Amino acid sequence: MTYQHPGWGQQPFTPEPPKTGGPAWAKKRVVIPAGAGLFVVGIMLGAAGSGGTETAASSKPAPTVTKTVTAKPVEPSEDKADAKPAKVEETEESKKDDGDEVKVPDFIGMGLQSAQDAAQEKGFYSLKSHDSAGRDRFQAFDRNWKVCSQNIKAGKTASTDTTLDFGAVKLEETCPASDKKAPEPAGGKMPNLVGESVNAARGALASGTSITVTDAAEDRMVLMESNWKVCTQSPSPGKSLNGQPVEFTAVKFEEDC
Repeated sequence: MTYQHPGWGQQPFTPEPPKTGGPAWAKKRVVIPAGAGLFVVGIMLGAAGSGGTETAASSKPAPTVTKTVTAKPVEPSEDKADAKPAKVEETEESKKDDGDEVKVPDFIGMGLQSAQDAAQEKGFYSLKSHDSAGRDRFQAFDRNWKVCSQNIKAGKTASTDTTLDFGAVKLEETCPASDKKAPEPAGGKMPNLVGESVNAARGALASGTSITVTDAAEDRMVLMESNWKVCTQSPSPGKSLNGQPVEFTAVKFEEDC
């Protein structure tokens, strides 16, 4: 559409606005449902408000629980004077654990088994024995041995924890004037082993030493070496030991070389 300016003295042309209105029955369709919706919302809000009021009114306060606690009387602390005797008792008990002090009996001349029994009656339970003859024999049957010496002298006071060591010989043997010690292990030199038991002589040498023992009197086998004594030896005493074999000749102790 073409618009033309009016001439002098003419009214300007104004276009008519478009018609927006519809029929009356269409407007009713919009207004009536909207009013009904507002009515329903109002009813729901009223019901919710009344329900909240009833809940608040019907709620009851929680009951208060009171717990009564009876205070226990405080026990009085022990007096310091009462603690001292306990320490004394502990000290006395510790002394008992260390062993009682008793006089050591005289065991010399007794059978080894009887001496051990008597020592245990006095409270000595740590006992051992050795060969007084220096033959390095083991006391397998104590009743076959007699006591020649004791490491703690008779009449001396000693703790029952002390180890008593008895020197002994066979019943048919005579006690030596003093215990004969077994030869000391050789320190690179051949010791003098003549007169020693073959058993003790073997113990004085290195465990890996090759040793040959022959009967000096007859052609017997040397079985119980503690019953045999050395008559000769090779190498001779004082010689250096460099792993060479060692040879002994021997006889029984009751025999002469």
